[in-house]
This record gives sequence, C-alpha cells and structure tokens, in this order.
Amino acid sequence: MRLLAIDTATEFCSVALTDGQATLIRGEEAPRRHADLLLPFVQSVLAEAGLSLQQLDGLIIGRGPGSFTGVRIAAGVGQGLAFSADLPVVGVSSLQAMAQAAWRLHEASHVVSAIDARMGEVYVGTYSVIDGLMSKTMPEQVMPPTQVSLASDVEWQGVGTGFETYTEILQNAAQPATVQQLKDIRLPHALDMLPLGLAAFTRNEGVAADQFEVHYVRNEVTWQKLPGRE
Repeated sequence: MRLLAIDTATEFCSVALTDGQATLIRGEEAPRRHADLLLPFVQSVLAEAGLSLQQLDGLIIGRGPGSFTGVRIAAGVGQGLAFSADLPVVGVSSLQAMAQAAWRLHEASHVVSAIDARMGEVYVGTYSVIDGLMSKTMPEQVMPPTQVSLASDVEWQGVGTGFETYTEILQNAAQPATVQQLKDIRLPHALDMLPLGLAAFTRNEGVAADQFEVHYVRNEVTWQKLPGRE
C-alpha cells in the first residue's frame, strides 16, 4: 500500500511515506513550528516519490497522546488532506509508535513508553511485540510517575521523554527489577507509525476523514470535526 504518516503530537514533527517498497521520511524537533513544517514535509516526500496525494491508499495520523495543540495540528491537517483526496484514515498512538521504534532499533520485546505530560505526570503505556508489531498490554493513561507499576518478571525497556524527566522513578517501576532506558528513543516518529497503520488498514479499520478521533488521554475530549466544516 501507498501510505503517508504524519505526526505532531510532541516536540518532534515528522512525516513518512511508503510506496510498499521504499520509504521516505522528514522530521525536525521544533515544537513551535509544527504548523509551518508539516505541509512542506508532506509536499517534499510526495514530490521525491513522484506521487500525488490522490495516488495514495490511505493516511496515518499520529493521534496522541501529547501536546493538545500538537495533536490538533496533525488531526486538522490530516483530515484536510484525506478529505481533499478522499482517502481513508487511521490513527496511531504516539506511545505505541515509540514502542515500535524500540523493536525496530533494538528488537525490544516488552516496552514501557512514557512521555512527559507536564504538571508532574506522564503519559504511559506498555506494549509487547507480536509478529513484529507492538501491541498494547494496558490502557494508555496519564498519571504521576510514582504510580507507574510494572510486572517485575518481565525484562522491560523504557522509551520517551518521561524517562528523561523522571529517570530514577521510572527505572524502578518494576522493582526489584530495573527498567532499561533506551536513550536514543525520546519522541515518536511517523516512520514507526507506518507498520502500525498498515496493520490497521489490513484489518479494515480505515475511516472517513470526518470520523477520525484524536486521543488526548488527559481530560479526554472527542474531536472529529473537519476544520471549517459543520
């Protein structure tokens, strides 16, 4: 499948495109420039691939959790692109994408993803690999890092900015075992949303643009509207 993935849920803005064989990526850590960078990144990968938006089979949107504004930027732009080209959409969790990166880069089997959610809390989720894809093993939540508790009989590897801010607390979340921090995976990348999104499309989970839902986790709000549309 020809798929485009976009993500702005965290400080990192990224785009990834696959035609089923080659993959093109763009990305930059620029928390206040997502709205300026996202569309040029999309146009750049499409031009390099020699594809138009209408030639794609679907769009993958990073649905959060993360920055409220960042999640809405990807959702709004993604919905607009999908609507204009009549493309189906799937959402991929930013936490799950980081876990997928841990598998891609380190072949990690059991991963806890934690994003610094500010206000003394983290967005957190746990995942285990099944056939090369990271599957959720508990509901994604927001909580103080001191409340994160992991099974001690699993060899956990941890990713995300939560482990930078609350290193010792989260490394000890599986006491008496220690969670191994993978310091090279700080933020999600659209690249790791591609295999997860492909799997979702294969399961026929694609929806119309106006049915796409974001995943704020904190103060959960359903948001499905296309910008400028009733």
